[in-house]
Amino acid sequence: GMAAEEVEQLITFPLETTMNGLPGVESVRSSSSAGLSFLYVTFDWNTDIFRARQMVSERLSAMEEALPVGVVPRMGPISSIMGEIMQIAIPVDPSKISPMAVREYADWVLRPRLLTIPGVAQVIPIGGEVRQFQVQPDTVRMAALGITLDQVDDALRGFAANTSGGFLELNSREYLIRNLGRTSRLEDLQRLPLTARNGQPILLAQVASVGFAPAIRRGDAGLNGQPAVILSVQKQPAADTVALTRQVEAALAELKGGLPVGMAAPRVTFRQADFIEASIRNLEWKLAAAAVFVAAVLYLFLGNLRATLISLTAIPVSILTAALVFRYFGLSINTMTLGGLAIAIGELVDDAVVDLENIIRRLRQNRQKPAPEPPLRVIVNASNEVRSGIVVSTLIIALVFVPLFALPGLEGRFFIPLGVAYLTAILASLVVS
Repeated sequence: GMAAEEVEQLITFPLETTMNGLPGVESVRSSSSAGLSFLYVTFDWNTDIFRARQMVSERLSAMEEALPVGVVPRMGPISSIMGEIMQIAIPVDPSKISPMAVREYADWVLRPRLLTIPGVAQVIPIGGEVRQFQVQPDTVRMAALGITLDQVDDALRGFAANTSGGFLELNSREYLIRNLGRTSRLEDLQRLPLTARNGQPILLAQVASVGFAPAIRRGDAGLNGQPAVILSVQKQPAADTVALTRQVEAALAELKGGLPVGMAAPRVTFRQADFIEASIRNLEWKLAAAAVFVAAVLYLFLGNLRATLISLTAIPVSILTAALVFRYFGLSINTMTLGGLAIAIGELVDDAVVDLENIIRRLRQNRQKPAPEPPLRVIVNASNEVRSGIVVSTLIIALVFVPLFALPGLEGRFFIPLGVAYLTAILASLVVS
């Protein structure tokens, strides 16, 4: 491969230049190393990801002729910053199975199965040994038989390829002539003819050592001090991490019954869903604890169980309303939305408490009058007395969270769901009161 300086000059710089001209591009970063060039193109948040990928693909196709021979730029899969949801490790015990066999299972059985799951963007295997044909020329034998390295190279480039020989017309019929050379058998490569001497073919096995061997390693993987093959599972941005993780685990359980002899069962060594589930459980517990605490405080100060229960109806009704709004706008129940509900839990009963306390006070006063008014009229009048104050105070609180919706970029993506959850909940509590 080319050195890092050549990669930068011949590949990275031209690609950077052409990507900078795309509409909606905010930044282009690159990394050049020996034989490898990475480009990271960042678009504006409002850019449609599929349109952005189409534009990048068109630019890459247009640049192919300007790049060195044999260099084909490829675009990575649709993923996100937090796209890695799982790491799956297959321990390798060399006394029972070879690292090459484990890597083949990961490449040709496990990886294709996981890629069939909707929402999985990419599965990247690391470690083990990648099987390949290796040809080690014997220069002494080559010189004796008059074979050059160019002849060996040309023969190998044409190996395992099906070619066409045109058509043959016979008896008013047309026959397709094909050379079926595609194969993966080692014997076929060993018998590959290079040239002919005195009517006898000179085979590749006569001038070189041909066999299966591991490819040159670029990194390695291990688990608990022993060799392993590790697969990194990445999800698409819109996929549900928890649901997708369960589907991957179901696929692993399904494949356990057909493992090769001597191979250990795949183990999940990293599971992003654990952090999400722990966060949601923690917030759910805090939400329930806050509701119990609010109920206790209400009963302590109101001194009336019926009034306390009426006030507490604001909590489930408000949360249900927020959930309906989430569903309408396509928001999920996640850490930020649950956080917004947890912040609002104490204020959900605020409007109802003010309204109910004034109603109880007016009903008590009405019972002491010589000619009491109808209870319904007293309730309506008592509610109207505090209505304007409740509405104004709730709107003031809501206005505090409005600036969250003006946050740009990543910050806005994080905190806007929190603001939506909070505002929806307290506005619903206003209606309930």
